[in-house]
Amino acid sequence: MYYMSPLAFHLGAPMENVLQQVNLRDQALAVLKYRLISGDLAPGEIYSAAALAAELGVSNSPVREAMLTLVNEGLMETVKNRGFRVVPLRNEERRNIYELRKLIEVPSMAKLATMKDEVNAHRDRFEQLVADIIKAAQEKNVVAFVEADRNFHIGLLALLGNEQLTTIVDNLRNQTRRYGLKVLSSQEGELVKSAEGHKLLLDAILSGDKKLVTKVMTDHLSPLAGDDMTEGVSTLTAEPSRKRA
Repeated sequence: MYYMSPLAFHLGAPMENVLQQVNLRDQALAVLKYRLISGDLAPGEIYSAAALAAELGVSNSPVREAMLTLVNEGLMETVKNRGFRVVPLRNEERRNIYELRKLIEVPSMAKLATMKDEVNAHRDRFEQLVADIIKAAQEKNVVAFVEADRNFHIGLLALLGNEQLTTIVDNLRNQTRRYGLKVLSSQEGELVKSAEGHKLLLDAILSGDKKLVTKVMTDHLSPLAGDDMTEGVSTLTAEPSRKRA
């Protein structure tokens, strides 16, 4: 569904111009999210919509709208007369999100073990995603890893037919993956180990073993609660804020 701003309606803007503008906003949003994940947009830093728009070669409007979307998602905040600041994820917040993800994702994945036939109908797609995740991890391509990882987890949860569940999980993942994966990718072998966990999870679901799914999924989330992750996040968020023009 496309969004048309009230201003566009008021001014009687041609439909094709509005759609083009929305497309630019969505593209800008995708770029900004990837930069958050890769660390190019750093926690605590303040960024100018005009500067980023110039870098992307587009007008200010779609970039500003994309940044306001990130504000609504809790990933950025506005700084009056300065721009947008990437919100650092405090250790307490990270632990809280980890607990929430454990409470929601682990039993949800375990439930899929009782739906072997439904999952098996999409087996080829999920096996291909597992292969994509492992390949991205081996190449240390964090952006490709995130895309395939999201499609794998959200795709599996979508089989439960609960749109509210997938929306909540997706939002929680957005708040943690941007830091966690950067730390994992800097540690030799850890990103690949995490990637291979996806095959273990899929095999456990297809075997119908709820207990095994629970263990594998709990282990899969555990880096968010580890001391190594705490140190990594502290390093990423310790620098003072400064404006990038």
